[in-house]
Amino acid sequence: MKSIPNCISFSRIIFSLILIFVTPLSLAFYGIYIICGFSDIMDGFIARKTVTTSILGAKLDSMADMIMTGVLLFVLYPIVNPTTETVIWIISIAIIRLASMVIALKKYKTFASLHTYGNKITGIVLFIFPILLPYVHRNVLMYIICAVASISAIEELLIQLSSSQLNLNKQSIFEK
Repeated sequence: MKSIPNCISFSRIIFSLILIFVTPLSLAFYGIYIICGFSDIMDGFIARKTVTTSILGAKLDSMADMIMTGVLLFVLYPIVNPTTETVIWIISIAIIRLASMVIALKKYKTFASLHTYGNKITGIVLFIFPILLPYVHRNVLMYIICAVASISAIEELLIQLSSSQLNLNKQSIFEK
């Protein structure tokens, strides 16, 4: 039972990689994409309900999220064709996130990506992006995503800088 959530997270990695070979924004793309999103919800839910949460599971979930995000950037970049300013903004967010991970690595001797409310909201906004892409102007969507992702990345960086111990499930900088 303990490995079921980890298997679900690992399946998200596989399904995310399959998205590379599917026509973007097609019915097959959306089907696989929704499976990925559902698996992201279910792995943590099952782990919490069955009291099988683990550090490995949290890391696997974060890795699956990053792989899915990377695949989506790769697949959707030609469709979205972001402005130079947006690309610079995305790179800045990535640098902040990388800085958080490096700080965690130095402080706690492990890779860490926190499960904050901000990161969850960023995940939801990122998940909705391809679904809204045919209906909302891409620049509007990109600005919303970048704003939300910037706030959550800065929050995570501040948490990593100010924390004396690693808490992967810290939900907010305002939480004690």
